[in-house]
Amino acid sequence: MDYYNYLKSLHLIFVITWFAGLFYIVRLFVYQIEAAQKPSPEKEILQTQYKIMSYRLWYIITWPSAVLASIFAFWMLFFTDLGQSWLQMPWMHVKLGFVFVLYLYHGKCHQIFKQLQNDQVKYTTNFMRLWNEGATIILFAVVFLVVLKNAFNWIYGVIGIFLFSVLIMLGFKFYKRIREKNQS
Repeated sequence: MDYYNYLKSLHLIFVITWFAGLFYIVRLFVYQIEAAQKPSPEKEILQTQYKIMSYRLWYIITWPSAVLASIFAFWMLFFTDLGQSWLQMPWMHVKLGFVFVLYLYHGKCHQIFKQLQNDQVKYTTNFMRLWNEGATIILFAVVFLVVLKNAFNWIYGVIGIFLFSVLIMLGFKFYKRIREKNQS
């Protein structure tokens, strides 16, 4: 059981760095899209710098963190007695569902990363700002689920995630108005 706590600690550390990478990479996407709209030579200077920053963040922090968080989670779930018992619990199934959604989110971020590295701008900055909230919603859902486990009331949880998402959207619209007001 002693080594389980080490595994859990390492898992949590890499989950935190994985989310940090996901939060920051999408912010860099916003900057790259904004840079694409600037005049030369500012456009080329900024794009080059953001590509370097994105590349380093993605391949030195985000991907390794995702892989290591997954390895330690797999180790805890399948090679410890506690993990084996957790696999029988409904809250763990729901958590693993959210983790699957997180992998899909990560995969889509990778696709966007590759497009921007090739100077293909397919999304707006507003889309990216909203996209950035996807990881936040997943994080909230997983943390509440893990902390509350069986005491978690699924109806209130779904309502809570929905209300949290609405608050994020309202905050986004409010911030967009402030940004537009400051630009004029």
